[in-house]
Amino acid sequence: MRSEEEDKMAESQRKLISLYLEMKDPTWGQQFKNAVLLGPDLDEEELEINEVGLYEAIWHFAEIGWKLAFATVPPAGMYGGMPCFCVSLAYIGAVTYVVGEVATVIGCVLYIKESVAAITLVALGTSLPDTFASMTAARQSESADAAVGNINGSNAVNVFLGCGLPWAIGSIYWTSNDIRNNGGKGYEV
Repeated sequence: MRSEEEDKMAESQRKLISLYLEMKDPTWGQQFKNAVLLGPDLDEEELEINEVGLYEAIWHFAEIGWKLAFATVPPAGMYGGMPCFCVSLAYIGAVTYVVGEVATVIGCVLYIKESVAAITLVALGTSLPDTFASMTAARQSESADAAVGNINGSNAVNVFLGCGLPWAIGSIYWTSNDIRNNGGKGYEV
């Protein structure tokens, strides 16, 4: 038989769980509350509450600016999700621009060619999250086939788009300039 204190604790946990389940499809105001709220989270089965640790608190305060910025994205339920899609796409473009500029500055400070910095730093920045996601998926599944396929596909896309696309554009550009300027004879040294 449970004591009165255990009943109160179970009731408060049920209320907290229902509050967190309501936050899954938030309103615009709730998104801002979720961005600044530091509280316990639910386990994978959403039955038990995990307490906040020091690690989570440190990361929460380190990321709070990003959380508030991205809380400005309209809720997915608004107008069929189209405003959410458009604003999210704009934010992805802005973050990509920032990552590219940071790679340029780091390359300049470390005296690395801009092309090398772009390929290594930006590819590293896009490959590492995929690597960690695939590693987590591999640990949680019985066979890691999908995780291995995911990481290989992701790295192939990074290599082909990061190296192949600029090379193709450059070769087309220089070939067309070469044909126009030298009558198709090639470069003169």
